[in-house]
Amino acid sequence: MAMDTVTDVLVVGAGAMGAQIAMACALAGYRVSVTDISAESLARALTSLRELTERRVSKGRLSAADRDAAFGRLTFTADLQTAAPSADFVIEAAVEDLAVKRELFARLDALCPAHAILASNSSSFVPSRLAAATQRPDRVCNLHFFNPALVMKCVEVVRGPRTSDETTQAAVTLAERLGKEPVVMAREISGFIANRIINAIRDEAVFLLEGGYATVTDIDRACRAALGHPMGPFELQDMTGLDIGYASKQGRYQDSGDPADAPPRSLAERVRAGHLGRKTGQGWYRYDADGNQAGEA
Repeated sequence: MAMDTVTDVLVVGAGAMGAQIAMACALAGYRVSVTDISAESLARALTSLRELTERRVSKGRLSAADRDAAFGRLTFTADLQTAAPSADFVIEAAVEDLAVKRELFARLDALCPAHAILASNSSSFVPSRLAAATQRPDRVCNLHFFNPALVMKCVEVVRGPRTSDETTQAAVTLAERLGKEPVVMAREISGFIANRIINAIRDEAVFLLEGGYATVTDIDRACRAALGHPMGPFELQDMTGLDIGYASKQGRYQDSGDPADAPPRSLAERVRAGHLGRKTGQGWYRYDADGNQAGEA
């Protein structure tokens, strides 16, 4: 479909990523509905966005008028059945669980108008695995934003084997209108571009840690001081959430069947213990009540 005809965007999933993707779309002038099965998540998303945009206004990065206009274009609802029929472009940002996503894409396929594009923010699951749950594989792709979605410029546009040129171009155009820098993958592969490169660094960092070659702190310090990275691999995992990294590794392992792609022991142990990074107060590092690093975990 032509992006000139897109006026309504539906974001499914009101977590940190979904909320910021929705705000990016609203700031770009689109009418946006945010849906989630949890009323608590919807309320938390609204509160988070109000706090985030208020900080931007106070720092002069956003005008109060533009903020108010964006919120005027945002709707939060737990009723997917009501929100979906008006959507021109859907961005799914639900939990990284393939069964959940496939069920959701099947529902969206049934509820959304025939012209609507169904895009996933997932980096764990390629478009073909989601398109197979729909009757519109030509209008399914991945539109992968990076955290935090309001700040990070890159958006990966991933086409599946049956994604049409028109759908790909519409996804690219949407990303551009959000002020992002889209990169297109001509063929799908789990992890896409950036995360495959990041994961290679993370895998080597975990290898060095588990082998007793260096500590978490010193590995992160080397990546900052020697390689110029703004954050070390363990700091970055704590920021994005160890559960997200675990899901990404698990998704690649499910695709390849190669044990080398499975989540590493030290990561799996932390996820099982509920130590998911900054959001839980402990991951590779411990964090105080203000979110400041308080030493290795």
